[in-house]
Amino acid sequence: MPRELKKAIEDNPCNPAAQQPTGRFAAGADPSKRGQILDGAKRVFLRLGFDAASMNDVTREAGVSKGTIYVYFQSKEDLFGALVEREKLMFDEAIRQILADSKTVEEGLRSYGMVYARFILDTEMIPTMRILLGVLDRMPTLCQRFFASSPTNIKVLLQDYIEAAAERGELVVEDTDLAARQFIDMSAAGFFKRRLFNDFPIRPDDAEIERVVDCGVRMFMSFYGPKNQVGPA
Repeated sequence: MPRELKKAIEDNPCNPAAQQPTGRFAAGADPSKRGQILDGAKRVFLRLGFDAASMNDVTREAGVSKGTIYVYFQSKEDLFGALVEREKLMFDEAIRQILADSKTVEEGLRSYGMVYARFILDTEMIPTMRILLGVLDRMPTLCQRFFASSPTNIKVLLQDYIEAAAERGELVVEDTDLAARQFIDMSAAGFFKRRLFNDFPIRPDDAEIERVVDCGVRMFMSFYGPKNQVGPA
């Protein structure tokens, strides 16, 4: 797991390991217990898939009673949606910090691309997406929770970063939504689809990831960078 992502997970208040409860919580409000259930659910969903998994499976894996699990989550759909949102939030916090710490646009884009590519290759995001695709037609709202353009959506974070850079004159961008989507595709060129369809017999090494991301940054800057940095036509 990328170092930046690991740190964000450890520091995130949604992580049960970061909780320091000192008293009793109201029913359904104990973040440690909620995290325990989500951790168990994650293992069950990844092992069995959404349809085959049951709330009974989750209770056994998480080590809680059935009554307890329904205090925190109304249904299997609600539980899976909460799990997806927790995983997204942890990654979003890592991305937010990386972009905030970057001193140049190129540095920010490169860091974003590296973490995103490793997130695709080294975490359960793609297996989770496979589960979502399997229930897309029956449960469209579940998938919408994953792709929602919330303030912590990773595309929105990148779009805001690009927009701020354009306002400072470091980029020349008319459509920041399009530019963000283009960079995401370029920085993970080939990784996303190949991982989604299990077409990676061997994980690309870090040198290959860096080569792909650096190429994406150069292409992005050659088009959207300040005109006096692009060079002769």
